[in-house]
Amino acid sequence: MPQARPRVGPTRTCVVCRSSAAKGALHRIVRSPDGAVRYDPSSTAPGRGAYVCEKPNCLELAGKRRALQRALRTADATGVEHAVAALRAILGGGSLVGASGSSEYKEVRTG
Repeated sequence: MPQARPRVGPTRTCVVCRSSAAKGALHRIVRSPDGAVRYDPSSTAPGRGAYVCEKPNCLELAGKRRALQRALRTADATGVEHAVAALRAILGGGSLVGASGSSEYKEVRTG
């Protein structure tokens, strides 16, 4: 009887460093149909998505190289910066604390 192949999940590529990883290991930034750019912690929001790994260097270079802007096909640099800042805050590398003193984003991505 032939051996069953192990199931292999979907893989995605980081738009900055071009390394491939499982879809769940990367973080998705999405441009929604209305043009808004934001971090998508569930990876299921409708729209054009681009994936970034959580290496601090990749998060820093994502804005400088405009890799996310090209991948999302948008000219909204401010939206991309806010999405990367939200991701950085969730990963613990920065702060998104507003005047009220609470973080704008509370959801934490696991697995």
